[in-house]
Amino acid sequence: MDQSNRCNRSVGYLRKGRSSVLTSDVCNWAGDKLMFRGVSAAAALIGSAVGAHAQQSTSLVGSWKLVSASAVSGEGRPIALPFGDSPSGEITYTGDGRVSVLISHGGRKLLSADRIAAPTAEKAEAFATFFAYAGTYSVRRDQVVHHVEISSVPNWVGTDLVRAVKVTGNELTLTTPPITIGGVAQTTVLRWMRTRPR
Repeated sequence: MDQSNRCNRSVGYLRKGRSSVLTSDVCNWAGDKLMFRGVSAAAALIGSAVGAHAQQSTSLVGSWKLVSASAVSGEGRPIALPFGDSPSGEITYTGDGRVSVLISHGGRKLLSADRIAAPTAEKAEAFATFFAYAGTYSVRRDQVVHHVEISSVPNWVGTDLVRAVKVTGNELTLTTPPITIGGVAQTTVLRWMRTRPR
């Protein structure tokens, strides 16, 4: 018999005497107790999720150096050297929710003049082989979202860049969703190492 039926029978029986108010209070208490148990269980689940989220966010905090970049096309074919030979980069996550990213392709050429006076072709190549951005970040389960506020690529400002994230010890792996670069749909995997191992 469920709790409400037991309470109703008890109230009906005791109304013959002078204990109906007391019994009603007991039934309310029993119902509240069951509700409290349900709320407690839900709170435990929420607390566990929040704890995992906080742990993931904490594990990201620090500076990381790029160690490798790989990519595959939408058809699953490997793309050789997506950022050139021996690319370099750094990503930093702060404890107050800020992120900054710099990635430079390997083998970049020097400009023949300053960044304004250099020939258009040189400036175009320099632009295409380096990007940087900064903003805030948030963690959603196994994803980190970079909320871009400033960027060397104007189109990224005000957008969210979503990355699958995995932290194993002092190694960080970020994987992009399929995106089009140079007319080719591809997924890029970036491996980083913590600059100050824990």
